[in-house]
Amino acid sequence: MADTSEHRRLAAIMFTDMVGYSALTQRNEALALELLEEHQRLLRPIFGKYGGREIKSIGDGFLVEFASALEAARCAIEIQKTLVEHNASAASERRIQVRIGLHLGDVEVRDGDVFGDGVNIAARIEPLADAGGICITGPVFDQIRNKIDAPLVRLGQPELKNIQVPIDVYRVVLPWQHAPPARSRHGVRPKTWRRTGIAALVAIVLVVVGVMVWRYQQPATTTLQASLSPAAPTPLARNADRKSIAVLPFVNMSADAADEYLSDGMTEEIITVLSKVRGLRVAARTSSFAFKGKNEEIEKIGQQLHVDTVLEGSVSKAGNKLRITTQLINIVDGYHLWSDSYDREMHDIFAIRTDVARRVADALKVELGVETQRRIKKKPTDNLEAYELYLKGRFYTIKWTKDGLSKGAEYFAQASAIDQNYALAYIGFAHNYIIAADYTVPAKTAMPKAKEAARRALAIDETLAEAHAFLAVAYLWFDWDWPGGEREFKRAIELDPNSTVVREYYGTYYLAASGHTDQAIAECERARQIDPLSLDVNTHLGVSLTFARRYDQALEQLRKTVDMEPNFWLAHFALGIVYVKVGKFHEAIAELQTARQLEDSILEIVGLLGWAYATAGQREEAARVLDELSEQAQRQYVPPYDVAIVYAGLGDNDRAFEWLEKMYVDRSYMLTWLRHPVFDSLRSDPRFTALLKKVGLEQ
Repeated sequence: MADTSEHRRLAAIMFTDMVGYSALTQRNEALALELLEEHQRLLRPIFGKYGGREIKSIGDGFLVEFASALEAARCAIEIQKTLVEHNASAASERRIQVRIGLHLGDVEVRDGDVFGDGVNIAARIEPLADAGGICITGPVFDQIRNKIDAPLVRLGQPELKNIQVPIDVYRVVLPWQHAPPARSRHGVRPKTWRRTGIAALVAIVLVVVGVMVWRYQQPATTTLQASLSPAAPTPLARNADRKSIAVLPFVNMSADAADEYLSDGMTEEIITVLSKVRGLRVAARTSSFAFKGKNEEIEKIGQQLHVDTVLEGSVSKAGNKLRITTQLINIVDGYHLWSDSYDREMHDIFAIRTDVARRVADALKVELGVETQRRIKKKPTDNLEAYELYLKGRFYTIKWTKDGLSKGAEYFAQASAIDQNYALAYIGFAHNYIIAADYTVPAKTAMPKAKEAARRALAIDETLAEAHAFLAVAYLWFDWDWPGGEREFKRAIELDPNSTVVREYYGTYYLAASGHTDQAIAECERARQIDPLSLDVNTHLGVSLTFARRYDQALEQLRKTVDMEPNFWLAHFALGIVYVKVGKFHEAIAELQTARQLEDSILEIVGLLGWAYATAGQREEAARVLDELSEQAQRQYVPPYDVAIVYAGLGDNDRAFEWLEKMYVDRSYMLTWLRHPVFDSLRSDPRFTALLKKVGLEQ
C-alpha cells in the first residue's frame, strides 16, 4: 500500500544516471532500451541489499532513499563494482556505465515520493561524477570518512544550479580508477571542468582526505632542457638516491582576498621546513612560485623543476579558525601519495607545518633523524601576532613596489617590536631596506638600518644564512668593506649552500663587482641550477656576463629571461644596457622604454635611458632626461647616479665626476659597480682610479 502521509525526515538520497544513454538512443534505440532494462536488472537487487528504497526511476536513472549515508555509499560502491565486472565480459557496445550522486539532507515525504533541497542537491552533484564514478556531498563525507576503504577527493564548492548555499563536494576514488596521466596542476581533468563550469574553483581546492589504499590496488610507483646561457653547464641531474619535491603556492580560499599573505606564507614555511630534511631535495621558492595562478599540468611542472613529487594545497582563514588542505602527488602517474586536511586554530599553524613535513617524509620514505626532527619542530616565534605581521611584511616586500616596501617595513617593525627575539622579522627588515636603498629610501639612510637588522638577527641565531648575506651586502654598499663582505658571504654559503639568494648576491654584488667575473658567472649559474625559474637569478646571470664583457652570451641569457616573463622590468633594463654596449641603440632604447613602462617609479631606468640616448648621439633626448630628473628632484630623492650616468654618456666628464662625488657622500650602492661597463667611458680618467680606491675596489 502506498505511503500517503506527509512528513519530513533526514535521508540519504542517491541519484543515478546512465552515461551516454541519450546519444545511444539516437543511434540505436533498440539497443538503448535493451541496455536500460539490463541496467535496471543489475541495480535493483543492490538497492535492497543496503536498505535502499527505490522512489522512482527517471528515464535512464534512479532516485533511491537510504536511512544511512554509510549504507548508501556502500551501495554505490557495489553498483560500480558490479558494472565493472559486467563490462569486463561484455562487448564494447553493450557496456554500461553510470554516474552516482549522494547527499544527506532533510527531505519532505509525500505520497511515497521525496522532495526538497535534499533531493535537488543529490540531482545536481550526480553530473559532477566521472563515468563510472561517485560524487558525494560534505554531509555524506562527514558520516563515512574513515569508514570505507576508499580515498575521498575534495572537489571544492562548485556552483550548483538553483542551490544558494555552498556545498562541499567529494569524489570517491574506486580501486579500479587510476589518476589520469594528463592532469592539471590541481589534479582535475579539463573535461570535467568544462562540464561543471567551475574550473578555477575546483582546481584550486582539490584535496584528498582518505589515504587508505585498496588491498587489490597496485602501489604507485626533465630537465629544463633549454640552457639559459651558452656557457651554462647541464642542469643538476636528479640523484636516484635522493627524493625531490616542489611545494606549489597554496591557494587562498579565505573569504578575504587580503589573506593571501597567509597562503603564501604557509607555502614558504613548508618549503623552509622541508628543506631541513636530509635526503630530500626541495625546489626553491621562486621557481615554485612561478606557477602561482597558473593551471599547468603536474607532469610539466615536474619536468621544469626537476622533481619527482609535488605538494599543493589551500588555506582558508575565518577569524581564528584555520583550514589547510594538502596533497602530495607523484609526477609519473599523477597518483596521490598522501593527503590530509587540518581544521585547527591559528596558534596550531607551526604544528601543522611540522606534521606536513613528517607526513611527506613518511610518504617518500625519507628517514627523519633526531636532529632533523628537532630542526623541523623549532618555532620561529611563540607570538602568533608577530608571526602574522612577519608574513604580511614578506608578502608586501617581495612585490618590489614603493608601496609594498613601505608596508613591508612597517609590518617588520611591528613584528620585531612585539617579539624582540624574532630573528626572521629582523631578516625581513634587512632585506626590505636593501631593496629600498636608492629606490624608495636614500642608501645612506637605508643601509645602516639593514646592517643593524641583520646584526640583530644574528645575535639571536648565528646560523641564519640570509642574515649573513644581508650583512655582507651592508658591508659592501655602506662601508666599502670588501673583506668583511666576503667573509659574511662565505659564512652564509657554509650555512646554506642551496640558498639562491646567497649565491646570486655573492656572485653579482661581490664577485662580479670586485672583478672576479668567471667566479661570479659560476655562482649565478649554480643559483640558476637550484632555482631555474627565478627571474632575479636569471637576470643576475646576465648581469654577471655583462660585467665580464661577454656581451653575446649576456644578450642570449637576457633575451631568454624576457621570454620567461615579458613583464619583468629588470630583464628589459639589463638587456637594454647590453644593447648599448654592442651598438644596437634602437633596440637598447626600446628595451629601456619597456622597462620604464613596466616600472615607472624607478628613476634608475630614467637615468640609464638618458645614458642610452647620449651614447647613441641623441643629445637633445638626453638633455630632456636631465631636465626631467631635475624636476623630479623637487618632489623626491633622486640618486646622484641617475644624473652622473647621463653626463658620462654625453662625454661631460667634469659634470659626471661632480655627481659621482655626490654618490660617494650619499653612500650610493652603485659606486660598488664601478667596474660595470656603463662606466667604461670614464675609466681612463685619473679621477676614476682615485674613486675606485676610495670605495676599496683598487689598492
